[in-house]
Amino acid sequence: MKVHPSIDHFKELHITSILTIGTFDGVHIGHQKIIKRLNQIKSGKDNNSAILTFFPHPRSVLNFGDDFKMLNTIEEKIQLLNKFGLDHLIIEPFTKEFSRLTALDFVRDILVNQLHINKLVIGYDHQFGKNREGNFEQLQEFGELYHFGVEEIPAQEIRNVSVSSTKIRKSIEDGNIEKANAYLGYSYLLTGKIVKGEGVGRKINYPTINLHIEESYKLIPKVGVYIVKTKIKDRVIFGIMNIGFRPTLDGKHQTIEIHLLDFDGDLYNKKIQINVLKRLRSEQKFDSINSLTEQIRKDEIIARSWISEQAQNYEHP
Repeated sequence: MKVHPSIDHFKELHITSILTIGTFDGVHIGHQKIIKRLNQIKSGKDNNSAILTFFPHPRSVLNFGDDFKMLNTIEEKIQLLNKFGLDHLIIEPFTKEFSRLTALDFVRDILVNQLHINKLVIGYDHQFGKNREGNFEQLQEFGELYHFGVEEIPAQEIRNVSVSSTKIRKSIEDGNIEKANAYLGYSYLLTGKIVKGEGVGRKINYPTINLHIEESYKLIPKVGVYIVKTKIKDRVIFGIMNIGFRPTLDGKHQTIEIHLLDFDGDLYNKKIQINVLKRLRSEQKFDSINSLTEQIRKDEIIARSWISEQAQNYEHP
């Protein structure tokens, strides 16, 4: 899959495309239906399959002051979309000026004159253009005028999936990570750099790595303790992650700390990706470090039992 940083970059190729449009935040099972249909249509035809997406998310641009969080960083979205055998991913910088394009301007100037679409595949109830004025019926009219096909994924197919990025965000914010993962079709991702902590975990024989996620727009799961996994040099490693403020240690800032099971190595300054599998409990404040250590031991026993029974069902992206 070739990634293009703008529409201008793609239009220079002068190729025809079968295209779908959307933010695709989460690349969840509903999005995957649209992408698979895109590839089915492309099969055997002299066209390129392409997705037009936007960054930043339109909601974060248009709702100033809204602390909107996304399910994927742009890097994670590229990684996930790359699995589907698409030819092109176009990431258009979304601005207020772009949002003012009318439905006609968007179709004529962008889809037809720049992206040279042969067919457009959209999800049920797709709206576009200034004030979301464009709809499927208008697209059909534009298609006849500008000679491109339009296909809408049937409402019944989307409703059967019963999923949306909004539902997934809510599940993650509520700590229901297993429900979110079922909607996503994969385990929720956290990608970041390992930074130095205070070394408290090593003193109690539970060393942790401290994950720093640079992208402030990334949605972090609800505070609590989770079972996670990662890949290090092609080896799958499971672990216990704490997201929280370390109340037993009078912590002031939220941290993401992970104790990797059966692993001993230096990951400092390395980039790592974590799959969040299951929430074990809420963060607690303990009377002493000894009480905290005892609870961590209990968490490890529960985690290892769960891993032995179910973790093989989780695919690493």
